[in-house]
Amino acid sequence: IRDSFLKNEKQNVESVFATIGSGPGGNGQNVARMFVRLKDWDERDPTTGSSFAIIERATKAFNKIKEARVFASSPPAISGLGSSAGFDMELEDHAGNGHEALMAARDTLLELAGKNNQLTRVRHNGLDDSPQLQVDIDQRKAQALGVSIDDINDTLQTAWGSSYVNDFMDRGRVKKVYVQAAAPYRMLPDDINLWYVRNSSGTMVPFSAFATSRWETGSPRLERYNGYSAVEIVGEAAPGVSTGTAMTIMEELAQQLPNGFGLEWTAMSYQERLSGAQAPALYAISLLVVFLCLAALYESWSVPFSVMLVVPLGVIGALLATWMRGLENDVYFQVGLLTVIGLSAKNAILIVEFANELNQKGEDLLTATLSACRQRLRPILMTSLAFIFGVLPMATST
Repeated sequence: IRDSFLKNEKQNVESVFATIGSGPGGNGQNVARMFVRLKDWDERDPTTGSSFAIIERATKAFNKIKEARVFASSPPAISGLGSSAGFDMELEDHAGNGHEALMAARDTLLELAGKNNQLTRVRHNGLDDSPQLQVDIDQRKAQALGVSIDDINDTLQTAWGSSYVNDFMDRGRVKKVYVQAAAPYRMLPDDINLWYVRNSSGTMVPFSAFATSRWETGSPRLERYNGYSAVEIVGEAAPGVSTGTAMTIMEELAQQLPNGFGLEWTAMSYQERLSGAQAPALYAISLLVVFLCLAALYESWSVPFSVMLVVPLGVIGALLATWMRGLENDVYFQVGLLTVIGLSAKNAILIVEFANELNQKGEDLLTATLSACRQRLRPILMTSLAFIFGVLPMATST
């Protein structure tokens, strides 16, 4: 995988850093994560060198690997909220159906999402079930032999894991002391029979007298979210589809699952759903506050209406330009929409205030309005163009 980036994408990739044993879904012996550092924008082709194009090519190449499941994704927009870009959800078992039923529901949801062409790279962000060694302790036999459960757990923990003892000084540095079984005595499942536990009378009792072991399949990491057993599912919207639309589609697909399963949004998706539900109310409150401020400024209820009437024109222009370019309704669009509303209202205030002054000097309303438009057109265009050219470097740099 590393060679694939360094060789096939050498014109776009500067370096690759890999960590073994840990990944977005947890830690494990068969888990790894790589961070791909891209070259500067000036050194990459604007079309084929974008992160989206690189991810698309990498995904097609990784799908041919049969020995592993490899996914490529962009980092989250806000560091610390989620592990990748796109949507992030938790599929929860509300009815206590069990781990196997939850895994079946997860697979069903992923299959449904894979058939929808508005979604892409939808996957389980966790560790798959793997073989585990289950040690069964017969408590009745252990009690009859005088062996306490605490001593059994301590022995298993020390022999197969490790136990911290203390610290000691070595050449001016503090080092920790751990007790653990030697490697040859903890490599195979049958090695558990080589271990003994001291009972209440001081006699050493072998594990084989009260314990048995067997292999089973289970999850190496049991996840819970808001008190429910859950699995994390992440994905992205297809090109030309907004994240909000993709999240709505996932909610509709989740309704096709058996009873007892539900979903909750997390990370950036939770914040998006939370802010999305509040957006209409916030817009309405903002317009009301602006109207009241203008009414207090001009001491009139009619003048603020003439200022506010220009806001829909700015909104329609922003929506039309976004739709024609095939862009998404994301957080950047919403911030830009607020900026357009503010600039439209500012320009309207300049014209209305000038026309109001001319009207108070004796000119009729139509003549005052036309004179204000002619005289304020050039200053408005100058300030608008200054703003456009001022933000142009930021718009073209990323």
